[in-house]
Amino acid sequence: MTIRISAAFDSGNIRLTGILDDRITLEIAHDEDSDFYQWFHFRALGVRGKRLTYEITNAGQSAYPGGWPGYHACWSDDRVTWRRVADTSYADGMLRFTHEAAGDAIWFAYFAPYSMERHNNLVARIAGRPGVTLASLGQTLDGREMDCLTLGEGPKQVWLYARQHPGESMAEWWMEGALECLTDPADPIARSLRKQATFHIVPNMNPDGSFRGHLRTNAVGVNLNREWHEPTPERSPEVLCVRNAMDKTGVNFAMDVHGDEAIPYVFLAGFEGIPSLKDAQVSGYQAYQDALVIRTPDFQKAKGYAVAGKGRANLSMSTNQLAERFGCVAMTLEMPFKDNDDLPDAEFGWSPERSKKLGEACLAALHDVIGDL
Repeated sequence: MTIRISAAFDSGNIRLTGILDDRITLEIAHDEDSDFYQWFHFRALGVRGKRLTYEITNAGQSAYPGGWPGYHACWSDDRVTWRRVADTSYADGMLRFTHEAAGDAIWFAYFAPYSMERHNNLVARIAGRPGVTLASLGQTLDGREMDCLTLGEGPKQVWLYARQHPGESMAEWWMEGALECLTDPADPIARSLRKQATFHIVPNMNPDGSFRGHLRTNAVGVNLNREWHEPTPERSPEVLCVRNAMDKTGVNFAMDVHGDEAIPYVFLAGFEGIPSLKDAQVSGYQAYQDALVIRTPDFQKAKGYAVAGKGRANLSMSTNQLAERFGCVAMTLEMPFKDNDDLPDAEFGWSPERSKKLGEACLAALHDVIGDL
């Protein structure tokens, strides 16, 4: 059977440049109207029993070339279970991975994909549970709804939102775990949290970029996490409608869920450089980190981003903007595209399952500190 490479599906991204014997050369396509690219997701057909090497020749010019050393590509033959390609290497600006498929078709991706179809199924499933309401906060530039799930009856206002950068699909796997936990009637932590807080949850901040197979931007090439200071209907309606909803409810606690290409750890980034920083915000953020360390060994505090100096925070980023705007405890959660070097898993690396478990742990840590927020 002739080998065929395709990416014309939900979140697909690759361009075939050549097939020579057992070597397939590929390029990742840029985000629309943007220089960003790194996300790939494609199918290889006609590969049964063939040991093939896939070469992404433009990896060295991608958005984060530091993300390739130590990285292992993801593969699946059923689109349910995603493992890591052991024979993955990066050299001379090229990502190579070699794999022998057992069946006719195999899928490869930068991380286990979270399709818009799965998003719609998640939203429908959670919205059908007792005490949950579903609303659209607005529409994207491609006309998709900005889904928001609301639950709980407590006075504390908690906002959880994910996937501003659409290629960071682990963020919506985290959301699936958090939503399933939070709506479990038998979970005592979830029951207590729902009494103490009202949750506003946006599982996917960038539906257009997710469907288009973008790494970091929306339909017109805009990085949404640089729009929170002055979002507009023309460039960033996704941020505008969410921020407007936050203005109506107020915010006591906010978490923006992401993935990091280069750093092989789970970590948090805070808001230490905002102009109006308050001691209570700092202590609340530190207390949450301490609680999360206890709740899961997948989290650590030693490695992460540099902390901005006093008054030097970038207020176009959501965590900084919300902490400044509402005086709340806000944070960015980062998960690895690679693996967690503190607790590595050679077969799966960082995975959808671990992302979901982290979502549960993050809620448990919030329960530990919510009374003081």
